[in-house]
Amino acid sequence: MPRQVDHDERRRLIGEAVLRVAAERGLEAASMREVATEAGVSVGLVQHYFASKDALVLFATGLLRERFERRVASAAAPSTQFDGIRAVLLAFLPLDGAGRLEALSGMAVFIRALNDPGLAGRYRYGRERIVAAVTERLDTAVAAGEAREDLDTELEAHALLAVVGGLVPDLLFGHLSSERALRIVDHRLGALSAGPDVSMAAR
Repeated sequence: MPRQVDHDERRRLIGEAVLRVAAERGLEAASMREVATEAGVSVGLVQHYFASKDALVLFATGLLRERFERRVASAAAPSTQFDGIRAVLLAFLPLDGAGRLEALSGMAVFIRALNDPGLAGRYRYGRERIVAAVTERLDTAVAAGEAREDLDTELEAHALLAVVGGLVPDLLFGHLSSERALRIVDHRLGALSAGPDVSMAAR
């Protein structure tokens, strides 16, 4: 009997190749031929699953989102709302090899999205979901007495995401160590706490 082809597996194989090429050389280098070479398949096979480079890039952005969600889900079960927020924030940071690939390929997608309305809409939607998720956790932390009552939770959600966004290039360039970046995140979260730096004392 001929081996049954797993089409989803092949799509993912090709999509992961896009992320590697984008991380190493940017999305402009991610031609059908380059992606095929990286994936170890023929150009014809890439074209069989993806009619255009735009379709290829769009699929790859979905893989990035899945990677991010798995990273958050793999964190230890949060005992407080702050622990949950911290897991979301750390998922953005290139703290290991996989995180570095995701950060670099994510930056490549962001640059392309600046001139691609379809990708831009996808980026805005994803950002809105993240802001909403962090805001919701902060609202719950305020209600539970974990966070200060005077917080503008949506504003703080944007501020926290801006902090980790600023840490990414410094980590990629080696200007900051992973330990220092974690201390910065924890320091910012501690400033929102209702108690005396309770989230920091446990670390």
